[in-house]
Amino acid sequence: MLTAAVVGVYVLIVAGATAAIADAARACSSWPICHQTPTLSDPALLVAWGHRLVALTVGLLVVVTAVVGWRLASRPRVKYTLLAALALFPIQIGIGALVATSGAAGNLPTAHLGVAMTIFGTLVAALAWHLETGVEDDEPVTTDPEPAPDPVDGDLTVTRPSGLLDTARAYLSLTKPRLMWLLCLVASAGMALSASGSIGVPTILATLGGGVLAIGASGTFNHVLERDVDRRMNRTADRPVTTEQVPVTNALVFGFALAAASIAVFLTVNVLAAVLGLTAIAFYSVIYTLLLKPNTVQNTVIGGAAGALPALIGSAAVTGKIGIPGLVLAGLVFLWTPAHFYNLALAYKDDYARGGFPMMPVVRGEATTRRHILWYLAATLLAATVLTAVADLGALFALTTVALGAVFLWMVVRLHYERTESAAFRAFHASNAYLGMILVAIIVDALAI
Repeated sequence: MLTAAVVGVYVLIVAGATAAIADAARACSSWPICHQTPTLSDPALLVAWGHRLVALTVGLLVVVTAVVGWRLASRPRVKYTLLAALALFPIQIGIGALVATSGAAGNLPTAHLGVAMTIFGTLVAALAWHLETGVEDDEPVTTDPEPAPDPVDGDLTVTRPSGLLDTARAYLSLTKPRLMWLLCLVASAGMALSASGSIGVPTILATLGGGVLAIGASGTFNHVLERDVDRRMNRTADRPVTTEQVPVTNALVFGFALAAASIAVFLTVNVLAAVLGLTAIAFYSVIYTLLLKPNTVQNTVIGGAAGALPALIGSAAVTGKIGIPGLVLAGLVFLWTPAHFYNLALAYKDDYARGGFPMMPVVRGEATTRRHILWYLAATLLAATVLTAVADLGALFALTTVALGAVFLWMVVRLHYERTESAAFRAFHASNAYLGMILVAIIVDALAI
């Protein structure tokens, strides 16, 4: 029930943002119901009615959840957090009435959205504490896992490419092609959000082409710099540089060639795109790989900037500057990264410990990591709401973030209950589906406006 309440409040927040975009307050200035009958010829009035009905349904759900939670919850902080959410709801209703009757005057819509976000955050906190009831915060951490086999003397051997096709596959593997589709979608969404008109095909091709080359360069440098650590980890011990399929010198030449080509392609767009592209390569290759990943438990959080930069590159490519929608999209991707990658860190906890990386589940334990996944997921969903408001996105984005956000949340809740490797992988794949689908929705909605 608590999970349903969290989803319900999020639906209400998105509905409220959609109502603000549709100027529903002017279509229906009465409260608590609209005196006009909704018709298909007046979309704003339909949105206003929909918002009121959702608010009534969610309000009842929150009341029932708070009452049941007060009676059944074993942790006092869960009870009092639910009570706080219940106390905030009348305030939210009162501000909503003022928004409707005043025609959304002044800062009332902002206050309305702010209180709704506070209720959402309060319910997420209650859910996080409820899900970890009976789980110790300081779980045993594997400090001396079984080492991976030596790549030369053990089961893994040095493998030289036997032909041109094998060589091509080895070099392609260096570029981390699995990352490219998602990061190219981020850049495409950044372009779509920032464009005031049609985008030229040469700009699109150059931006995405430069991005692919930049990702390839970053991945190659990462393979080179982590080759010694990769030998100790089962999931990375077969990488091309680690197994000497590609010599280190060749990989470095390949990486620098990709980086130079990336900057050259970005320069055909504009200087700012080229600067941001070079920043992305340097950040991932040096700051994240060498400084953050081996030295701080916050490596995943801070490292999220690398995935957020394509949004800024896309924005800069079509405008020559970084606009507010591009910044909000970058913030969304930044917040999504821990909610996404911490699931993988849970699944490969022992492997990361074997490699000596201070990942969250290795240092802080699995219970803390699961809580952080939920917190960052909630922040991601709120960032999506902000993006809805600042970019005037349509119904497709609203429906996508609600539907896929609910699936992502459910997978995270299941992870809290099951606490297995397979549950972590399901949440990981749900995170990919969420970001991928909302990026597609952003592109479709933004280009349709």
